[in-house]
Amino acid sequence: MPTRVLLVEDSLIAQAILKRILNASGNVEVVGVAKTGLEALSMIPKLNPDVICTDLHMPQMDGLQFTYEVMAKTPIPILVISASVQEEDTKNVFALLDAGAVDIFPKPLVQDISEYEAIQAALVRKIQVLSGVRVFTRYRKSPTAVPQILPMLPPMPLRTSGQSSRVKMVAIGASTGGPQALKTILAALPGDWPTPVVIVQHISFGFLQGLIDWLMLHCALPIRIAQGGEMPQGGVIYFPPEQMHLQMDQRGQFAVSAGPKVDGHRPSVTVMMESVARYYRSAALGVLLTGMGRDGADGLAAIAQAGGHTIAQNEATSVVFGMPKEAIALNGARQILPIDQIAAAMQRQVLAG
Repeated sequence: MPTRVLLVEDSLIAQAILKRILNASGNVEVVGVAKTGLEALSMIPKLNPDVICTDLHMPQMDGLQFTYEVMAKTPIPILVISASVQEEDTKNVFALLDAGAVDIFPKPLVQDISEYEAIQAALVRKIQVLSGVRVFTRYRKSPTAVPQILPMLPPMPLRTSGQSSRVKMVAIGASTGGPQALKTILAALPGDWPTPVVIVQHISFGFLQGLIDWLMLHCALPIRIAQGGEMPQGGVIYFPPEQMHLQMDQRGQFAVSAGPKVDGHRPSVTVMMESVARYYRSAALGVLLTGMGRDGADGLAAIAQAGGHTIAQNEATSVVFGMPKEAIALNGARQILPIDQIAAAMQRQVLAG
């Protein structure tokens, strides 16, 4: 049976485009369309959708308030479909993930029908994955509560003891559910974190800088996009440029490339982790988080085989237990932990000296 979708979108043009894209796939059926979150709430009990696709900006009740209401009353997987890729709006998009939405996708605004096929497969695949996601009730303190945007924490002074960590590089990979998992981990890292951290997060084009800005609100460490030829610096978190692979070269510098996709992705977690394993060997720490597919499984296994320490997120706390499961099947994970224990395990490995 096709996946049942409730579309929440106030733009008639966007409604028409999305309905055409989704219904034409044969695998997804738009069972209802609402112009506001308030209208959508009244439709949910009647339609019983598998997935809700919602915009951010809407009258009466916007996507953020709507997400809070859904997750508090009738938890259903929510995909945010938004054209908001500017700095301020993107932070609001990621606030929806804090509220319980599972993933984000750029709103298709193309006018040429021939372009629909280019995004149809990706959107339908994402919706089908979300239809199998487990979501949980989330309660608010009050009906009008909104997430508080916290100021970026001031960096703590670096250690002056002269000790150096036996771990020289931390490599993290994530996909669906990854932004929330990364926030949990990065918020727990101390300001005197001694090693570089490189992260590959599968995310739709246009949302990377917003993800970085959002994570920096909760992290004591600087976060930036890696540049080719740059030497990784301790205490800095790096992401690859959008749609580019990130690797370590023979000199230990970053190298970026637009090579073929690996496991369906560019950037690929496996490409990054395999290069970290080659250069850092036993001084590497690999962490593979929630996500669909198997990208990163071979990479985590490569770090383990090189003598590095490896951690996979457990099934109970993974939004999608695809990537970690595949790595575990390869004996690539030395530890399997819930998300709220991963940062502490990383600290034990890195700060042990």
